[in-house]
Amino acid sequence: WVEQDPKEILNSVYECVEKTCEKMKQLNINISNIRAIGVTNQRETTVVWDKTTGEPLYNAIVWLDLRTQSTVERLLKRIPGKNKTFSKFKTGLPLSTYFSAVKLRWLLDNVEEIRKAVEDRRAMFGTVDSWLIWSLTGGKNGGIHCTDVTNASRTMLFNIHSLEWDPDLCKFFDIPMEILPNVRSSSEIYGLMVCFQVFKSGALTGVPISGCLGDQSAALVGQMCFQDGQAKNTYGTGCFLLCNTGQKSVFSEHGLITTIAYKMGRDKPVFYALEGSVAIAGAVVRWLRDNLGIAKSSQEVEKLAADVGTSYGCYFVPAFSGLYAPYWEPSARGIICGLTQFTNKNHIAFAALEAVCFQTREILDAMNKDCGIPLSQLQVDGGMTNNKILMQLQSDILCIPVVKPSMPETTALGAAMAAGAAEGVGVWSLNPGDLTAVTCERFEPQINPEESEYRYARWKKAVMKSMGWETTDIPSNGKPK
Repeated sequence: WVEQDPKEILNSVYECVEKTCEKMKQLNINISNIRAIGVTNQRETTVVWDKTTGEPLYNAIVWLDLRTQSTVERLLKRIPGKNKTFSKFKTGLPLSTYFSAVKLRWLLDNVEEIRKAVEDRRAMFGTVDSWLIWSLTGGKNGGIHCTDVTNASRTMLFNIHSLEWDPDLCKFFDIPMEILPNVRSSSEIYGLMVCFQVFKSGALTGVPISGCLGDQSAALVGQMCFQDGQAKNTYGTGCFLLCNTGQKSVFSEHGLITTIAYKMGRDKPVFYALEGSVAIAGAVVRWLRDNLGIAKSSQEVEKLAADVGTSYGCYFVPAFSGLYAPYWEPSARGIICGLTQFTNKNHIAFAALEAVCFQTREILDAMNKDCGIPLSQLQVDGGMTNNKILMQLQSDILCIPVVKPSMPETTALGAAMAAGAAEGVGVWSLNPGDLTAVTCERFEPQINPEESEYRYARWKKAVMKSMGWETTDIPSNGKPK
């Protein structure tokens, strides 16, 4: 179970606004120069709140939470042939614990307050972007209940072609359509910031919120991947490789999902992407630190790995939340194999970093098969890209250069780009011709391809061993028998 307190998320946004305004004052920049606000969020995370009190009715269920596995099993039984991809051509997504609809179904089945609020027509559903925009534009006093196409495309309730909520899917999941937010483009004025008691400075009152993108779409925009065939990989808690497929939706034959990349304005066309999602990337380093205690910091994990420079035949499959792309196997669990008496914590640290790279390679292979044009280099971003060992390893395992922009926080940058380009704000243009090149750091492959292939084949063998661990024979308290 992975939950977050929606109030805590909102308070962190208030604090972010205050601190930013303070810092701008210290730099002698007038805060009236802030012309627009962009929002970006972890997608799929599901919040239900009460529109009369403005209070959340339960904690937010986070994207990689697995409590919905039994919900998925139950829904599968209602589909002819238990076909996980039954809604693929409408939504681009397989039926999985990952997407918002099953989280919302779980909340309706298990939380009395939410059921009651729905009956009384007090309930509002949204991903975190909706909760923030509604709260920041007034909340229970006239807040705007909306989301953008990129977040909507991750709910399993949205038709990615008609760009509307799908009545048949809402019926299938038994979700009342009146609780869903209005779907807008990723770059338009949704509403204005209201004055809050929490802001000592009265900062940003009346400033438009005009950009909204799910985090992976925001990173694609921040990396300037506006051309068909451009791709980026973001290394955060999980790992997300998105490839822009232009104005046509490409459906994968190799376990990737089809998603909306962005729609930069009300009258602008929608762009699609193929996406490979890995649930555990940065989270594996955190696990080594917090659960095993083999290092006190992420930097120390990097140093442990660097000291040996090899996993010595040890392979780590961090399937803590099952496997996402390209397998979509919720029954998988994490394994470390190939251990000998010689294996020590350094080798395990190295194998953990290697696991992030192998998972990316699996997705890249799938993407190359689907697109038919292999990527000549991989653009990367996200917190983990500060780990130079990881970036070099990634280049070695992919056998292509890895390119990192000098500003790795491209998710925030993408949301800002969308906000500034909105009609009525117009601070800048996002036409490819108007964009300047970004300075980058390059990592070139340094091992021979044969060795890379050998290690990758061994990794695939380890992945097979991680499958089929967990049965869904789980009692209601959530603890396996």
